[in-house]
Amino acid sequence: PEDIPSDLMNKAECVIVIPSVLKVAVGFSGSYGRGAMTCRTGEHFTGPWSAPAMMRLEGGGFGLQLGGQATDFVILVMNPRGAKAILKSKVKLGADAAAAAGPKGRDAAAASDVTLRAEMLTYSRSRGLFAGVSLEGSTLRPDNGANEGVYGKKLSAEDIIRKGAVAVPPAGQELVAVLNKKSPKNLSDPGSLKE
Repeated sequence: PEDIPSDLMNKAECVIVIPSVLKVAVGFSGSYGRGAMTCRTGEHFTGPWSAPAMMRLEGGGFGLQLGGQATDFVILVMNPRGAKAILKSKVKLGADAAAAAGPKGRDAAAASDVTLRAEMLTYSRSRGLFAGVSLEGSTLRPDNGANEGVYGKKLSAEDIIRKGAVAVPPAGQELVAVLNKKSPKNLSDPGSLKE
């Protein structure tokens, strides 16, 4: 709550949480992580938060790098177009969907120009503190194998999140309860939700 502004959380259609993304670098770098995505339910993203669908984040880069680290990521999906793109297929951040490092602090008004253009705002936490970070060049995609592991049957991310095909599983109840408590209403511009 101290680092991701509540006014941005209240305008997000979806939230993606990817804990412990591993980044390893020896000359070139690669990152890999698995997590969950939940969106507000209803045709126009105005209902309570959905059951989570499993997601996968992958990235790579080149340059003089050495070392490894694990980082937690939270990604706010700020409009329906971004949400629908991720649910359908693999999305490359920065190319298929505009992603920006999310502004920090209780008042994000100063960074409103960033939030107006970006479909996704990304935050990371390495040592106990969240900060805005760029994930440009990384790919996000539904992890259908993991969905089958959680729900016991083949389901697409779209079935879980948009079609409400399953109830929130025990493993996802804490996440959904926290979001319903902290951000019960969607305060996005009503016109933008009908895209």
